[in-house]
Amino acid sequence: MNHANKQKLSVGGYGEVAYSREFYSDNVYRYSKASAYKNDPSHGKFDIPHAVIYLSYDFGKGWTMGSEIEFEHGGTGISYEKEYEESGEWEQEVEKGGEVELEQFWLQKTFSRGLNIRFGHIVVPIGLTNAHHEPLNFFTVYRPEGEATIFPCTWHQTGASIWGRVGKFKYELQFLAGLNALSFSRDNWIQKGGSSAFEFEPSNKYAVALRIDNYSIPGLRLGVSGYYGHSIDNSLGREASDEASSRNLKGAVTIGTFDFTYNAHNWIVRGNFDYGHLSDANDVRLLTGRQTKTSPFNRDYVGKAAIATGIEAGWDVFSQIQKLRQDKQKFYVFGHYEYYNSYIPTSEEPAYPYTKKNRMAFGINYYPISQIAIKAEYSKRLLQSGYNNEPSFSIGIAYEGFFL
Repeated sequence: MNHANKQKLSVGGYGEVAYSREFYSDNVYRYSKASAYKNDPSHGKFDIPHAVIYLSYDFGKGWTMGSEIEFEHGGTGISYEKEYEESGEWEQEVEKGGEVELEQFWLQKTFSRGLNIRFGHIVVPIGLTNAHHEPLNFFTVYRPEGEATIFPCTWHQTGASIWGRVGKFKYELQFLAGLNALSFSRDNWIQKGGSSAFEFEPSNKYAVALRIDNYSIPGLRLGVSGYYGHSIDNSLGREASDEASSRNLKGAVTIGTFDFTYNAHNWIVRGNFDYGHLSDANDVRLLTGRQTKTSPFNRDYVGKAAIATGIEAGWDVFSQIQKLRQDKQKFYVFGHYEYYNSYIPTSEEPAYPYTKKNRMAFGINYYPISQIAIKAEYSKRLLQSGYNNEPSFSIGIAYEGFFL
């Protein structure tokens, strides 16, 4: 965060309001009994996906504090959902430890442009969306589905970070608590593995993350990121018997990603490719705590791997209209495509082909000023034969900026 004119306190944030009409069934059995729900009525929803407040302070002598407080989907800490594994029964689920989620809170010492050390709760920049999660960094009304499905998004954990800029490169190396394999699932792979319902984050296992971005070509950013960490036996209530039974299991999560952003000549193009692997995937489903009736964790199979890839491109129509161009208004017409699969099974696990999804979207983004976007899109998820495709229409408005 920059502190122009020696301003010590910075206040900012971003937020989104969205409406969607989904022209497909929302029944929990729409994949297992696809034909029975083919003609179900459409349904609509209003949502506030994210409302975030930035606060930062420059103490001087290279010491700064940064924080990001997030209200997600209205900021509730407890929700109800229908569980597929429990025959569609309603279950109460604790999604986070409180009504407001602290997405970032860190102290940083800056030694130079090329060396900064940060301690605290930090964003894990694995993949395009986590590294650039603010709503003006994607054309779609909601965050791109693939990365938001298989990864925590926004992924944030407590740890330490070394980062800086060297020439045309930016780097960040992080040391973090490991994920919790008990929270992995078929439909979302490791997505919920970074959250904790406790007042603290269990850290029996650890992980490292690395991101490097290159800005050598004007208008083009190229980025790679990687993650490695163990996830089994990383929860509350370790016992000697449990530790002995799983001492040969690591649940190693390995992730590699590539992404880019091109912003020049009235075009914005973004793309990503993410692949992740989970060792001991067959054993995760049978871990102590996942198979009991009172367990807060599901009993899903968990795939040995997951993938998400996508690309979107938008062209500014107003760039051809002199008056609007001089007024710095922008109007992008965009197309978006992504493929993702949250469950690539081992040879011993059953197949669930509905987890393979292609998604196409077309729409507009209107920027009356640089900090506000009005979005609209028509999208369709394309599933394999035997399942019903899932079309929808969404509109939204988003802002991002600093107020002080």
